[in-house]
Amino acid sequence: MSMKMTAALLLLLLQLSVFFESGNSGKVLVWPMEFSHWLNLKTILDELVKKGHEVTVLIPSVSLSYKAENTSAIEFEIYPVSYSTADLEKLFLESINKYLYELPKQSFWGYFPMLLELTLAESEYSESLCKDVVFNKELMTKLQKSSFDVVLADPFLPCGELLAEILKTPLVYSLRFFFGSTYERYSGGLPLPPSYVPVALSELTDRMTFMERVKNVIYMIYFDFWFQTFCEKRWNQIYSEVLGRPTTLTETMGKADIWLIRTYWDLEFPHPVLPNFDFVGGLHCRPAKPLPKEIEDFVESSGEHGVVVFSLGSMVTNLTAETANMMAAGLAQIPQKVLWRFEGKKPDTLGSNTRLYKWIPQNDLLGHPKTRAFITHGGTNGIYEAIYHGIPVIGIPLFADQYDNVVHMKAKGAAVRLDFLTMSSTDLLNALKTVTNDPSYKQNAMRLSRIHHDQPVKPLDRAVFWVEYVMRHKGAKHLRPAVHDLSWVQYHSLDVIGFLLACVVTVIFVVTRCCLFCCQKFVKAGKKEKKQ
Repeated sequence: MSMKMTAALLLLLLQLSVFFESGNSGKVLVWPMEFSHWLNLKTILDELVKKGHEVTVLIPSVSLSYKAENTSAIEFEIYPVSYSTADLEKLFLESINKYLYELPKQSFWGYFPMLLELTLAESEYSESLCKDVVFNKELMTKLQKSSFDVVLADPFLPCGELLAEILKTPLVYSLRFFFGSTYERYSGGLPLPPSYVPVALSELTDRMTFMERVKNVIYMIYFDFWFQTFCEKRWNQIYSEVLGRPTTLTETMGKADIWLIRTYWDLEFPHPVLPNFDFVGGLHCRPAKPLPKEIEDFVESSGEHGVVVFSLGSMVTNLTAETANMMAAGLAQIPQKVLWRFEGKKPDTLGSNTRLYKWIPQNDLLGHPKTRAFITHGGTNGIYEAIYHGIPVIGIPLFADQYDNVVHMKAKGAAVRLDFLTMSSTDLLNALKTVTNDPSYKQNAMRLSRIHHDQPVKPLDRAVFWVEYVMRHKGAKHLRPAVHDLSWVQYHSLDVIGFLLACVVTVIFVVTRCCLFCCQKFVKAGKKEKKQ
């Protein structure tokens, strides 16, 4: 090897070492959200830690699902809060009961006021957490001295963008969606035409009839009005007070460098995107690991019929005895063995083919060759594990994004949907028979799985790349669209349309006046000739 080639190789290795060192020595501050949001976000954080980054997560002293593990390489900064454990548990139980048993019973027009009531109650809790952080002088001083390179936040719980603004730090978001996709449209500038992009929570597809498009527009208008009149107004006051200048939640969130959306085009309907948006759905999924021996023995005992996996997620732990017995009676009639994640009193109608577990290795079960179907509430994490492993779904949505997730899976031919409040054991039995006996459901599930796996870069790697990208470049303002600098009138070109209309009207007016003037001259000339 010549001296020139050796020198060039050494220079290349030096540049690569500098590149990787700069990419693997960042400091990340995390503003998380509980339950499945946290589980999804933690997947990114674990990968960042593996790559040498220092990760600090802000968690309240009172919570329902956070676990500050002493053995974890993630540093947990626990801050005191004004809420008590009893207050939080009461708020959570009341919200869950209303979401499950009252909200679905509302009429089209009664649905929105109750949803607003629930959201405002949750927003009050979110505001309390935010104030407990930003008005904690000792904590804020510590955070400012830490010199973080990026803030990674879930905007469903606002405040991460305020911390990024105070600390003058680039911001990366991780989210599924906000109500009506208002954050994405107003703060992110994402163009989502209601003519073919269903509004979040509308339970519509991208193939809408005229009346469905009417419904979609009504949903969009309502969520916009609701967001600007209630939710944003309250946060605007807090943000202006903290920053010492007039500002808005929309303006502050609009400064986010990257938006990581927790879906992908296997589940999502196609729509326009922007360069600072990336869809990383299923980043937490992984190949199945061997099952614990006791579970593996039960699965193998199912023979040719296989097994059904049943879980309604981590937030709903206690079903009523009537609902549990109804579900157990339906499950008892199928030939498959059933693994049911369940907490509470054992149902009286439980069949010999069904076993109850307080916890199940859900991803590993869905990846097992004997799994035939997945009964789920439709949470994004569970839906993506089903997509990843190609398992058809029986969806029983309970609240939030679960309805849209199940609607999307059903539209793609990989799911049957049941209503939590009105379903019977016969409905559950028929749904299971349909999904397990009709080969089209398995075929469609496998098609979605192939789409999911056919990506040039894995979702988790893309998510980590964007966080490191923002750290390397001290932000990503070059990807931020100019829409943030335009008013609503300018964005829709109403000023241009008005100007062009004015020009047309002016031209028509001038031409008309000229024609009238010429006609009058011609008439006068004619009369003068007649008189002569």
